[in-house]
Amino acid sequence: MHDYVTWLRHASPYINAHRDCTFVVMLPGEGVAHPNFANIVHDLVLLHSLGVRLVLVHGSRPQIEARLAARGLIPHYHRDLRITDAPTLECVIDAVGQLRIAIEARLSMDMAASPMQGSRLRLTSGNFVTARPIGVLDGVDYHHTGEVRRIDRKGINRQLDERSIVLLSPLGYSPTGEIFNLACEDVATRAAIDLGADKLLLFGAEDGLLDEQGRLVRELRPQQVPAHLTRLGSNYQGELLDAAAEACRGGVKRSHIVSYATDGALLSELFTRTGNGTLVAQEQFESLREATIEDVGGLIELISPLEEQGILVRRSREVLEREIEQFSIV
Repeated sequence: MHDYVTWLRHASPYINAHRDCTFVVMLPGEGVAHPNFANIVHDLVLLHSLGVRLVLVHGSRPQIEARLAARGLIPHYHRDLRITDAPTLECVIDAVGQLRIAIEARLSMDMAASPMQGSRLRLTSGNFVTARPIGVLDGVDYHHTGEVRRIDRKGINRQLDERSIVLLSPLGYSPTGEIFNLACEDVATRAAIDLGADKLLLFGAEDGLLDEQGRLVRELRPQQVPAHLTRLGSNYQGELLDAAAEACRGGVKRSHIVSYATDGALLSELFTRTGNGTLVAQEQFESLREATIEDVGGLIELISPLEEQGILVRRSREVLEREIEQFSIV
C-alpha cells in the first residue's frame, strides 16, 4: 500500500500539469492487434478521467495486409508508402471500418470491477481530415494513396470542449468526395501540429529509440534526430522518430515514443520522472534555473528531512529567503 501512496504523491504534479492539455495519441494497427491493447484502452480512459483532452489516431497496416492476402492480392509499396489501387482501396475501407468499430466498442465498455466501470465515455469520429492525392512520384502512380491537406481544427476542438474523445482513422476525403488511404503517422503529426497539442504520443513495438548498443535513448532534441534516421534507415522506429521531430518543429511542445507491448508504458512515461520511452522536445526536460522567492516553500519541504538526519545544517525560512539566489532549481 505504501508504494501506491508514494507513487500517487509523486504523480500529483504531473496530474495537475496534464489537466486540460491536448494529447494526440497514435496507435498503429499492430498495437490494436496486440494482447496489451485492452490495457492501453484502460490507460486512455484514465487520462480522460484526469481531464486530458484526447485525440486517438489508429493505424491499420496489418489488418489491410490480411484482407489483401485473403483476396489473393499482392501489396505494392514505393518509398515505404502503400500503392492503393481500386481493389486495394476496398480492402483499406473494410479494414479501417472494422477497426474503428472495434475500438469504439472497446471504449464503450462499462464492466463492473474494471477500469472502465462508470467511465461513460463519448467517442466522436467523422470527416475531420481533408486529403489530397500524392499523385505520381518517380513515375509511380499512387492512385488512392493520399496525404493530409487539412485538419478540421475547429470541429475537433468543439468535440474536445464537450469532453469527447476524438477518434481519427487513416482515411481522408477530398472536396470532390474521393477517399484516400493515409499514413496514420502523417495524420497524427498533422493533427498534433494543427491543434497546437501539448503532446504527441507515438506507440511502437520498442520501448523507444534504441542506440547502437540497444540502450534506450531517453531524450532528444529535433536537431539530433537526422543522425539517428541515417542509422535506422527504413526501420519503423525511424518513421516514429521522424514524426516526433516534425511535430516538435511544428510547435508541439513534446513528443513521446513508447511501446504498445509494455503494460503501463503510457502512464509511466507521463507520470514518472524517469519515464518509460523516448522524449523528443525543443527544450531539455531537465533544465536548470535560478531559484526565486516563490520556491522557498518547496525548498523547505525538500531539505527538512535532510536537516532532521543531520546531513544539512538547519536554516530558518528567513535565512532561505535572504540566500535564495544561492540556490538553483532543476
